[in-house]
Parts: sequence; structure tokens; C-alpha cells
Amino acid sequence: MTTLDLSTATRRDLNGALHALPKDAPTADWTVLHPEGQHALAAGVNAPVTVTIKGHAGYYCAGMNQQATIIIEGNAGVGVAENMMSGTVHVKGDASQAAGATAHGGLLVIDGNASARCGISMKGVDIVVKGSIGPMSAFMAQSGRLVVLGDAGDALGDSIYETHIYVRGSVKSLGADCVAKEMRAEHLAELAELLAAAGVDARPEEFSRYGSGRTLYNFHVDNAGAY
Repeated sequence: MTTLDLSTATRRDLNGALHALPKDAPTADWTVLHPEGQHALAAGVNAPVTVTIKGHAGYYCAGMNQQATIIIEGNAGVGVAENMMSGTVHVKGDASQAAGATAHGGLLVIDGNASARCGISMKGVDIVVKGSIGPMSAFMAQSGRLVVLGDAGDALGDSIYETHIYVRGSVKSLGADCVAKEMRAEHLAELAELLAAAGVDARPEEFSRYGSGRTLYNFHVDNAGAY
């Protein structure tokens, strides 16, 4: 295991070393000490490595992640796992705004709550939030799956495309063109797989499903007020 202490090393030292790892072979796990909320920690990693951050992380931690498993043993600031392509990011505390924004793939697990705009413009990522999420989550979400064990704030799924949303708690309001949908057998199976991947012991039957009403794909004057 490789340990890097950010009380003596710099963020550039950390990211530079992680960027230099081989892309096609597993390597030694990394532990990052004293992160103290620094921004862009473990950003742009593209190697099959596990990085454990022992504390809170600032903005854009694990952004653009590919292949890596990045564990944050604390809270994460704005944009954790932003534009992630693959791999796993696990936040053991709460996440601020725009968690998983624009992410194309991989799995983001948040043990606590996520603030506003969780999964905004998500493009294929799977996000599992064990707590609740804030307003405007999954805004313009295009594909992927969002699972929420707690409650969802205002305007969930506003202007959504084809993302699947599963919420166990209450939803304060749905956004434009986001509607409640039937939970069929294939959705129960999909949700069970996501819960297992996130290490969650919950029954898929307890969740409600939401998705696109498909009325805003193309402009129509009768829907102008919804845009």
C-alpha cells in the first residue's frame, strides 16, 4: 500500500502520481491522509487502483474517474464524481451539490444525503443515495439509474430523457415531463441489482419508479410553458 500525507505533500503530487499509474494492470492501493477538504483530489485517475481518502474532500473529488475505486471517508464537496466514465466512487458521508453531474458510467454510492442537482445531466452513471436528495436532482438526466432510499426534493427529474429513477421515500414534486411509472418485473430486477452493488439491504418492492413522459423530446407549441 502507498500512503501520501497531504499535510506535507501537495495535491499535485497526489494527482501526478495517480495519473502515472499503468492503465492496464492492477497496482498497489493508495491511502490519502489529511485531505482537509482540498479540491480535485484523485481527479482524472485512469487505472484499476483503490484510493482511500481519510477525511473530507472538497470540490470535484474523483472527477473524470476511469477504472479506479475511490473511497471518501467523510463528506464530499460540489461535483463529486463529475463526468465519471467508469469505476466506483463511494462517499461515506454526505455529498454537496451536483454529485455525479454529467457522468457517463460507473457507480457512485453516497451513504448520507446528497444536496441539490444530484445526477444533473447524468449520461449513463448509476447513483445510489442511501439518504435523501435535494431539489432539481436528475435535471436533464439522459441515461443511467438513480436510486434514493430517502426522500427527494422539488422538481425531481425536470426535463428528463431516459434515466430510470427509483425513490423509496416521498417526492416533494416532479419536474417538467417527469412522471410516475409502473414498476414491472424487469424494473424490480434492475433495482435489486443496483441495491446489491451498493451493499444496500432493502426490498425493491418498497420503491416507486419515475421517468420521462416523453412530451418534451421535440418542441411543440402546446408544451411551450413546460420548457
